Amino acid sequence: MSDNFIERISTALGSEKTLEGFVRQLLEMLELVTGMESTYLTRIDDDRIEQHILFARNSQQMQIPEGLSVPWQDTLCKRALDEGRTYTCNVPEVWGDSQAAGALGITTYVSTPVTLADGAIFGTLCAASSESKPLTQRANQVLMLFSELIAQHIRREQLLQELSEANDALTAVSYTDELTRLPNRRAVFHRLPGLFARCSLETRSVLLAFVDLDGFKQINDRYGHETGDAFLQAIALRLQSFAAVDSVLGRLGGDEFIVACPGPLQQSDAAEALQALREQLTSLLAGRYPLAECTIDYAGASLGILAVDPHLTPDQAVRAADAAMYQDKARRKQAAREADRHPCL
Repeated sequence: MSDNFIERISTALGSEKTLEGFVRQLLEMLELVTGMESTYLTRIDDDRIEQHILFARNSQQMQIPEGLSVPWQDTLCKRALDEGRTYTCNVPEVWGDSQAAGALGITTYVSTPVTLADGAIFGTLCAASSESKPLTQRANQVLMLFSELIAQHIRREQLLQELSEANDALTAVSYTDELTRLPNRRAVFHRLPGLFARCSLETRSVLLAFVDLDGFKQINDRYGHETGDAFLQAIALRLQSFAAVDSVLGRLGGDEFIVACPGPLQQSDAAEALQALREQLTSLLAGRYPLAECTIDYAGASLGILAVDPHLTPDQAVRAADAAMYQDKARRKQAAREADRHPCL
């Protein structure tokens, strides 16, 4: 092989990031080396029912169309693999009963399998011509080399895909509360900036509800931590059923949750939206929770509900909602004390 040819291969290996771009460069070089009219890469489906032309280069009269699918049993590639015959310059005589070869007008045909690291055959790398053409030893060597390079490129893409999927899985785990399967604190503060930016563009406030489960320690102490965990999971399910698609919902930790969503377009409607949100969450969270070991009649949560300016940072907004929650908790405790002192009221 000439230094120029090796340099072209090295450039393709270094510059082309996609299988398509890499293969197209190899097909062009393969055409120059073999002198064939068409060079192409095929993919054999997993069930070995069809063979598909993935990428093709047609420089003369013969046209091997990309996207063409033919029955695997009728292909020259299968016959070549089965018979160990990688090349013939007289297809009509050797494989005259192949309908696909007849339809495409193939006289000279050469191919080699693209075999992956696990031994599976991905497809074939082929060259064909409507005329009878010889195949030099050099051309055959290049064909096999290109097949190996394509297999390596496919494996590299597979590894990158596997790494991407593994990274996505790790990210999902790191952003998910293990107990409730809600987004965790990290995920909440990752998503809040996007919600705030969107509300700023739309000239909306952000409705923020900081939820603290009153009496959760008593539930744990009375029924045990397993029941406490089941109660948190039940709370999470109710919040999931309530939160809209454009909401940010998550567990901040312990018995604290947060719900954030776009506020109304008109600032004058903010008070009405806040009251509606309070009533919805109060009704949602209070009530009966049938759990595996017991049934809990729950009085409800303390809520810090605010319409915040989207120009605040998410941290500032959450701290403000947290402070509002403590005010609500103090109010609820005072109301409970008043009820204890005057049970008939």
